[in-house]
Amino acid sequence: MAAAEAAHRSRVLFLCTHNSARSQMAEGLLRHLAGDRFEAHSAGTEATHVRPLAIRAMGEIGVDISGQKSKTLEHYLREPFDYVITVCDDANEACPFFPGAGNRLHWSFEDPSRAEGSEEERLAVFRSVRDRIRDRVQAELGNLDGGG
Repeated sequence: MAAAEAAHRSRVLFLCTHNSARSQMAEGLLRHLAGDRFEAHSAGTEATHVRPLAIRAMGEIGVDISGQKSKTLEHYLREPFDYVITVCDDANEACPFFPGAGNRLHWSFEDPSRAEGSEEERLAVFRSVRDRIRDRVQAELGNLDGGG
């Protein structure tokens, strides 16, 4: 039964430029908020590393993304997804089409890794982006559940 249930979960891929903050937070939030209803993944047009301030901001709300790794979208090109969601404008422009995507969506969030100032000031930007991504994921959960 578990394998049958897993086969019916909607597969979601969040894309960003570096797969270091926004897409990683979105992946963690979908997994956290929706439980096993979705299979969440993230990737970037380039792979770098998950930003420590993203890990910290997510940890503050009880979501551990410290084990997530930065991956390029090539890792997923041959896989089918119910939804491919770009979370930054650069990735949206770089990937106007994604093979195997049932639905292609764009959610625009600014890049928190470009924030300047003290660590606390930069962390505040990561928190703000995290909260907006969380709000968007929560608002879209019903729509994502129905697709695919």
